[in-house]
Amino acid sequence: MKILLQNGFALLCGLFLGGIVNMALVTAGPHVFPPPPGVDMSDVKSLNESVQLLRAQHYVFPFLAHALGTLAGAMVAGFIGTTRSPLLSYIVGVFFLVGGVTAAFMIAAPVWFIALDLVVAYLPMAWLAGILVQRVRSRPRALAAGA
Repeated sequence: MKILLQNGFALLCGLFLGGIVNMALVTAGPHVFPPPPGVDMSDVKSLNESVQLLRAQHYVFPFLAHALGTLAGAMVAGFIGTTRSPLLSYIVGVFFLVGGVTAAFMIAAPVWFIALDLVVAYLPMAWLAGILVQRVRSRPRALAAGA
């Protein structure tokens, strides 16, 4: 039961931290690449009405937010979880993927961005997080065995 609770806590922490990273980058994006005049990047209606005014640079931070938010959240879940850390990382990735699919239906965006975002930003980042967590966790044992 303790393992189940710790893994559940790991998932919640991963989703929470991943969400914070995501929102921080989405919020920072318009400061780095200002939107065209009259476009409110925080308003879905404004985005949908003005999507044709946005250029590729305006999609950099949303993509980074999705990819790095998923990576951070999946790594946190993997590190906090007691067992099955790659599975925990993938679960976080799936949660963020569901959010990405939902956003793709709600917010108008070019097909190239939706495809890139859904294919690269979620499950591959969860996979990478799982690999990184495993490598870091195995490193002390490898160093101790060599010494």
